[in-house]
Amino acid sequence: MRSHYPVIIIGGGQAGLSMSYCLRERGIDHIIFEKHRIAHSWRSKRWDSFCLVTPNWQCTLPGFPYPGDDTHGFMQKDEIVQYVEEYARSFNAPVQEGVAVSKVSQHDDRYAVITSMGDFTADQVVIATGGYHQPKIPRISERLPEEVLQIHSSEYKNPQSLPDRAVLVVGTGQSGCQIAEDLHLAGKQVHLCVGGAPRSPRTYRGRDVVDWLDQMGYYDLPIDEHPQGETVRSKTNHYVTGRGGGREIDLRQFALEGMQLHGKLKQIQEGLLTFQDDLKHNLDQADGVAESIKCTIDDFIAKEKISAPLEPDYEPAWQPEEACLDLDYVQANIGTVIWCTGYHSDFRWVDIPVFDGKGYPGHERGVTPINGLYFLGLPWLYTWGSGRFSGIARDAVHIADYVASKQPLLALRSQRKINEVAIGS
Repeated sequence: MRSHYPVIIIGGGQAGLSMSYCLRERGIDHIIFEKHRIAHSWRSKRWDSFCLVTPNWQCTLPGFPYPGDDTHGFMQKDEIVQYVEEYARSFNAPVQEGVAVSKVSQHDDRYAVITSMGDFTADQVVIATGGYHQPKIPRISERLPEEVLQIHSSEYKNPQSLPDRAVLVVGTGQSGCQIAEDLHLAGKQVHLCVGGAPRSPRTYRGRDVVDWLDQMGYYDLPIDEHPQGETVRSKTNHYVTGRGGGREIDLRQFALEGMQLHGKLKQIQEGLLTFQDDLKHNLDQADGVAESIKCTIDDFIAKEKISAPLEPDYEPAWQPEEACLDLDYVQANIGTVIWCTGYHSDFRWVDIPVFDGKGYPGHERGVTPINGLYFLGLPWLYTWGSGRFSGIARDAVHIADYVASKQPLLALRSQRKINEVAIGS
């Protein structure tokens, strides 16, 4: 292998592959370093029944839209892996699997990339490793005894792999709610700590909500025009599921069926789990977001004079009674705690001064202030779809055009250096 490339892409998931496709279209030589295998996160960090929450028609990788015939369905885990692998094969992506990058630094007008298979240099570097790197587990977990199995959502596979006891699920983002449902449907006794995550309707007035939001232009809204601005990057995603052809997740209905709902986990001490007295507030707040989405769709339907069936007003199926703020986890027979508490990003291996105080890279649509350094695949890099199959193409095309615009200048500089060496010798 050569030791120098015009462009090095770090990360061989959908972001890195999309970047590769766009560079190949522009005739720009490059290589991809992937620490594991293509589609590693989809293959290894999702549970067995995992499926997309967005319909298949939103899978639009550059030059490779969803190839199946179930456009309004939701691909399951194995199908997602196959989709990404087939994409890489479709254009013979130059991926080096099993190559870990330990450091990226800048020297003069080149980048040094230290990897597990040797040292490389590049004129430009695209970091396409996403933003979900290290599982986030709160320190309060240290207060549980060793006999209670503790895993992060990325380690959960199926109900059968857990002890035959009750399960405490902490967190109600997409992973928390879907894992709680998976356990509940398998007959497990589930205790769910309900946080402040919003929920979304699955369908409304005859169509999937994603269809409505797409027609309304929500997925084209750039972050600099979003009402919440850059703070939206740290917001929890709305919970909903594509399971069973797609449906809402109604935690109140689960409660009627025996799932035990609690407020946020506050303390663990002397055998007791203590919860905040915020269960009703959190459920009402999640419902409020779902209803606001419906109202926005109603306004759009009225404005565009679209014929769509009406639906009855939402009525909560269950209301929490007097809150139980303490639970003896031994008496409750809790044998497993699943922490669905998200991830930390970790870019410490990027030894370039481009990050803010929280470790987030400074960029505009993925283009950093450091000449030749780019980020791709981060949530809300530019739009809602930036970290998803639906919006990665837009970002990859933009960065590829920017990379291409730098190539003539870089080639000129390189030629000048060659000439200087030739004259000196």
